[in-house]
Amino acid sequence: MTDTSAAAPPLALTMGEPAGIGGEVAVKAWRALAASGPAFFLLDDPARIAALAGPGIRIAEIAAPAEATALFGSALPVLPVPLAVPVQPGRPDPANAAAVIRSITMAVQLTQAGQASAVVTNPIQKATLYEAGFPHPGHTEFLGALVGSTAEPVMMLASPMLRVVPVSIHVSLRTAIETLTSDLIVDRSLIAHRALCTDFGIANPRLAVAGLNPHAGEGGAMGVEDDAIVAPAIRTLREAGLAASGPYPPDTMFTPRARAGYDAAICMYHDQALIPLKTIDMDGGVNVTLGLPVVRTSPDHGTALDIAGKRSADPGSLIAALRLAAELAARRASAAPH
Repeated sequence: MTDTSAAAPPLALTMGEPAGIGGEVAVKAWRALAASGPAFFLLDDPARIAALAGPGIRIAEIAAPAEATALFGSALPVLPVPLAVPVQPGRPDPANAAAVIRSITMAVQLTQAGQASAVVTNPIQKATLYEAGFPHPGHTEFLGALVGSTAEPVMMLASPMLRVVPVSIHVSLRTAIETLTSDLIVDRSLIAHRALCTDFGIANPRLAVAGLNPHAGEGGAMGVEDDAIVAPAIRTLREAGLAASGPYPPDTMFTPRARAGYDAAICMYHDQALIPLKTIDMDGGVNVTLGLPVVRTSPDHGTALDIAGKRSADPGSLIAALRLAAELAARRASAAPH
């Protein structure tokens, strides 16, 4: 393992939906990273992970995160979070929802306490959590509640080829349009700008702002929102000293030539941001939550219930999420006052 990995607290990786591919990709990510790091520990049921790993991989049950770094080169460290009922691949059970939630809560608490350097979350099955009374729209909103954030955290999807920030996240398209305001665009853009500076180390980030309508409204012929809402937000950002431009027609702003002109795209709704990112780089894409006092990343895929238990899941996005979490956490640590 590298000196950087050895010097930093390990990453906290949550179980995600037990009936999905989270456990499988966690084991595969450990195999890929055991020799080099970054070190992480998994908050999960050790017996479940041992069964997934098979006889060729050692699982080390730990009592505290501090044990994980020394063990990581030879075993996958697991901090126990017992499941209530046995797992059937592809068939989520609300009885295990409490363990899923506890895994996330513990990861955040340990990171806030400095025992872990960042939170990396495996995908959850939101519908199953809702059945068990989970009150939050998704991971991002739950994390904001856990850290006591007064503002809604902001989602970024990042890969080496593209970074996107949706202004609205887990709401219907109708609600996203009805609630879009200049202030909301400005707020999300400012949070993205600060994160690009502090976490990603970009001195003067360039933000490209997408239009809402086809052709960015075509001067009002295809909708007035771009002139009435999006353009004023861009003016406000520029007046504040940000390198913001647009609104750009969404159908042309994600070409290779267009992407070379900005560091992040500010998009008006969930799918406008996530479709191009996942099309361009599904395996390298990472979900990053901006505006939190802790670093949090996640793979950009879901629970993949259809292939759970088949041992065919690709760990690429989780590996990218672990590496990016370590990078962002190290940058925050180096910038913190000592």
